[in-house]
Amino acid sequence: MAFFRRKIKSKAPSVATATSDRPESAALPVHIAIIMDGNGRWAQAQGLPRVEGHRRGADTVQRVLEACERHRIKYLTLYCFSNENWKRPKDELDFLMGLLKQYLVQERPTLMKSAIRLRIIGRRDGLPEDVLAEMDRSIEASANNASLTLCLAINYGARQEIVDAVREIAADIQAGRLNADSIDEDEIASRLYTSDIPDPDLLIRTSGEMRISNFLLWQISYSEIWVTNKAWPEFSDEDFEEALAEYANRQRRFGGLSSS
Repeated sequence: MAFFRRKIKSKAPSVATATSDRPESAALPVHIAIIMDGNGRWAQAQGLPRVEGHRRGADTVQRVLEACERHRIKYLTLYCFSNENWKRPKDELDFLMGLLKQYLVQERPTLMKSAIRLRIIGRRDGLPEDVLAEMDRSIEASANNASLTLCLAINYGARQEIVDAVREIAADIQAGRLNADSIDEDEIASRLYTSDIPDPDLLIRTSGEMRISNFLLWQISYSEIWVTNKAWPEFSDEDFEEALAEYANRQRRFGGLSSS
């Protein structure tokens, strides 16, 4: 299988290197990950077709991206489409792929104007060729942008990510390029789709569900989690600010003791 991978492999940043990239306020997260849940249910509650929820959700993406720029957040990862989502009706899948392609084309000038780098994580297998082509164009065009990294999880599943990492390590051991005794957390992290970006500091989930849904299982080991009952299309700037404020009031100990 094929998955999105940058050209140069490097060790995943540790907690120490992640925090060295922190904005001016130490209370702000460097990396925010969001499970954008509730698009279809929100639309149905409004008496609208499910696809309208996805369309409104795309508007929320733009608002959150602008909020991240204002706060100088360095990384934003959005759970756009899981590998389990292929179970949805064909007409909804066709709409989602078309919406994704439209977003990539329309927002490419914004990526360049705002110096936003686009990253995609997940497997390429099964995605339409025209969508893959637009992904590749945006990734290549924005590769040198350094203001903010927008990471879209598309055809993504954390378990399949770990499986891909294990297969890659096993192939290197079989070929004699790696000794099994040298495998540690850094080695495994360096094989993950996200190996060139720090782990999320804050995980936001909308629509009130209290589960992770196979998203960044390795990377969120020490992430702070904030959940709102609001569905993604109604997630507002005020909600984003509330999540940041609660994050700032938490003390991250990474398994250690409180300093107070």
